[in-house]
Order: sequence, then structure tokens, then C-alpha cells
Amino acid sequence: MKFLISVIDDLSGSGTPEEMAAIDEFNDQLRANGNWIFAGGLAAPGNAVVIDNRNGANLLSNGPLFESKENVSGFWIIEAPSPEVARGLAFEGSKSCNRKVELRLFLG
Repeated sequence: MKFLISVIDDLSGSGTPEEMAAIDEFNDQLRANGNWIFAGGLAAPGNAVVIDNRNGANLLSNGPLFESKENVSGFWIIEAPSPEVARGLAFEGSKSCNRKVELRLFLG
């Protein structure tokens, strides 16, 4: 089963050296245990562009889709044998990055 763990951030001092070291350690653990698929950090929401080309509309809006105090600042894509294992990994990920996370199952 594949899952998305989204890191929820309020941009109040993200990515301290201690947090980055803990994230690296968590990433190493995911790799060693065969749970790692991919991970990445995202630029601040102000750098986002929303594109809507449904029915050839060719619309582009600068900025995030939603104005919000919190945003997604990074993510892990993991593989786990069950939702319970994925939840445990999400708890570890939240602790490592010192942020809330959201866990979601990929369809299919």
C-alpha cells in the first residue's frame, strides 16, 4: 500500500538544523526498512501558480489555491503493508520534522 504523508507548516521558523538532522535520520530509517519511495520539500505558497485548462480555459492565477495560515511544506511518499504501519510512520515523521502531518492512502 502506498501513502502520502504531507507536512503541515505555518512558516514560523521551518527547518532548523536540528529538525533537518532528525528528518535525515527518519529518511534513512525509511530507506533501511523498505518504506521509502520519495520525499521532498516545497517552496513557500507565495511561489505557487494555479492553472485551470479545463475545456481549454487557459487560466493562470499567481499564488496558492487557498489562503491559509497553514500549508503543505513537504511530503513523503511511503510504502507500508497496512494503514496501521503507515500511521506509525506518520507519527515518527511528525516527530522528526516537528510539524503536524496528514496521512492519506493512494487509490489503486
